[in-house]
Order: sequence, then structure tokens, then C-alpha cells
Amino acid sequence: MARQVYVDLDECIGCESCVEICPEVFKMDEQSGKAEVIMPEGGPEDQIEEAMETCPVQCIHWQE
Repeated sequence: MARQVYVDLDECIGCESCVEICPEVFKMDEQSGKAEVIMPEGGPEDQIEEAMETCPVQCIHWQE
């Protein structure tokens, strides 16, 4: 089974940096104001890794 990307919603502050970097994988949930994964199987790994590194609260993770 391949790893999947997820956002820890308890930690997310809704800064939208992941959406700006990788909109094919992340989007903002309008009700919660937090990021959500719309393509958990991933997308461009380099962009996902950049989103992980850019996140100010480090709430984006890989699940094996």
C-alpha cells in the first residue's frame, strides 16, 4: 500500500500555503477554515514535500 498524505486538522491554522503550493492535492474547507486533502493518494511529491516544509505548524504528514 502506498503512503497517503493527510492534514492534522487539530494543528492546521488555515494559512493556505499548502493550497497555494499544491492545489491539486489540497483545498480549503470553507466551513472549518482549514486545509483538507482532496487527493490522498498524492500528486507531485516534490510539491507535497514543499507544502510540508512550508507549513508553519507542520501539520501535513505522510501515512504509510
